[in-house]
Amino acid sequence: MSDAPTAQTASSSAAEARIADAAYTGPMLAADGTPLKKSLNRALRLQKMRALALIAPLLIFVLVTFIAPIADMLFRSVENEIVSETLPRTTTLLANWDAKGTEIPDEAVFEALYDDMFYAIEAKEHTKLGGRLNYELTGMASLFRKSGRKVEDMGEVYQDQFEGLDAFWKTGENWNSFMGSDEWLASMAGWTKADGRQPKFKLREGMADVLPATTATYLKYAAFTQNEDQKNLYTTDPWAIVYSSLHKDLTGENALADYAGPAAEQLKAGAAAATSFETVNFSEAFLDIDKKWHDLDVWTTIKAYSPKLTSGYFLNAIDMQKSVDGAEMRPENQQIYGILFYRTMKMSVIITLSCIMLGYPVAWILANLPARQANLLLILVLLPFWTSLLVRTSAWKVLLQDQGVINDTLVWLGIVATDDRLALINNQTGTIIAMTHILLPFMILPLYSVMQTIQPTYLRAAKSLGATNWTAFWRVYFPQSVPGIGAGSILVFILAIGYYITPAIVGGTEGTFISNRIAYHISSSLNWGLGAALGAILLAAVMLLYYAYDKIVGIDNVKLG
Repeated sequence: MSDAPTAQTASSSAAEARIADAAYTGPMLAADGTPLKKSLNRALRLQKMRALALIAPLLIFVLVTFIAPIADMLFRSVENEIVSETLPRTTTLLANWDAKGTEIPDEAVFEALYDDMFYAIEAKEHTKLGGRLNYELTGMASLFRKSGRKVEDMGEVYQDQFEGLDAFWKTGENWNSFMGSDEWLASMAGWTKADGRQPKFKLREGMADVLPATTATYLKYAAFTQNEDQKNLYTTDPWAIVYSSLHKDLTGENALADYAGPAAEQLKAGAAAATSFETVNFSEAFLDIDKKWHDLDVWTTIKAYSPKLTSGYFLNAIDMQKSVDGAEMRPENQQIYGILFYRTMKMSVIITLSCIMLGYPVAWILANLPARQANLLLILVLLPFWTSLLVRTSAWKVLLQDQGVINDTLVWLGIVATDDRLALINNQTGTIIAMTHILLPFMILPLYSVMQTIQPTYLRAAKSLGATNWTAFWRVYFPQSVPGIGAGSILVFILAIGYYITPAIVGGTEGTFISNRIAYHISSSLNWGLGAALGAILLAAVMLLYYAYDKIVGIDNVKLG
């Protein structure tokens, strides 16, 4: 009797639960009580994270070894920091100079050039700067290299006079006695190389107000001596430019009247004598080094390439140049890159068409032969891959030369005369023949893989309906093979425009590609900026052609079988 109410109560509770579930209008819940949508999203998120973790090593490898180097190289096509970093004061003053005028910069610019060049020479950066500017104006490399050997002599004019005035100015210990702080002097008193890194130089308090120009120069000298030369700053004699800066401070407005610190007597005596010192006319001094320093082209080039980012490399890549009036075309006898770009595109198209004409029949034969015979012929197609590219190209050089196998055979057959042999080497003809042979397998394989999927019954059906052999091929078979032609054409064309070994060996001056010039700038002339600009333009051209191909043919129609 007691079980009946219990069963009745449980049945009533279940019924109430069903009624409650039916009345529930909120989100669907999972077994753990969380909303089902939220639970599904969490599961999908975990699944994506696991998938990302699996490909992360490959993704990082591609980013580090492929994407990052390419991005860095492309950045070099607009990067131009070396000019402003090596000549900071000069480029700042040149911003106010009228490059369109007929006057060279004033004395202040030449004095700034002396300061910048002195530091650049000590850091051995002046030759790099000359090399960079030499890309824009021939002779700049030799100008900076020649100047590097004589700029230091300018500052020695002041150094000799200060040292002649008082022997105090000859030694580094005396300079440090008033330029360095008491704390730093105490730390340097017992320092030896065995103690490790020498204490970093600390300027005496207030010295920057008394000798501002000398302080700025001395801090650079101290940092370079301690960090780059790794010499004992306390005993090393200052640079000649330090004396030039001291002369500037002592002959200008200075606060020596109230100065009573170390070397006050020597400084005041120097200030009294400095007004009668022999001075340096920096404009004339640079003219004595080389007359080119008074050439307007030198200064307009420096000013044009002062910004940290430049369009100069891209302008050079399209046979233009920067000038005071903006971008302009180079002289006709210097325009080579437009010709190379046009030649590269034209010959790549010819090579692609040649591969189609030669590869299509071979692929058709492979696709329609019995499997055993097709495999044997396929080995012959793949055989060139087992031979070095350099060997294959060199072999063509032997075959195509005037006294080569092909010309000798044609003479033997009487097709050409002995003194009228065909010019097949060191021209565009040789490049097209050699590259067609090298790239032909890349056309045959996509065509063969697509043709294998075309059923022979389609042609028999077309013929049974009255079509001729040509009509059956053109209306039925060829349209189905177009995806293979598209795939092969993309492969061959992209490979062709990037080849440089084969054109370099068999192309001569008439058969070289733009890729040969890129390789030259990257590996020989070291003009990486121009090489990167040429590569960026070539990449943009390929992407544009790819876009056009997608619009005309449709990239979705490209298949590899």
